[in-house]
Amino acid sequence: MLTSHRLLQQYWHDERYRREHVRVWYTDRGAPGDIYAADGADISLEPYYMTIRTGVKEKPVPYHRILLIAYDGVVMFENQKIQGLADRI
Repeated sequence: MLTSHRLLQQYWHDERYRREHVRVWYTDRGAPGDIYAADGADISLEPYYMTIRTGVKEKPVPYHRILLIAYDGVVMFENQKIQGLADRI
């Protein structure tokens, strides 16, 4: 099974995929339920974190805070520590 970081790298660098089809849910303290989602178009990948563009600012999010990754609405990665999250989103 791919890690969240490797899966995102595949979506970003493999010509068969389009980042616009990706949606990522991650832990965001202060958000409703401490979970927030970002679309692939608003994400850039760094070696140790992803950067989320939210309006006029950018927020670094470490890869270990990723909870779920979906491609075209299909869950492709679910954090093993948070089983069943896909059923609640």
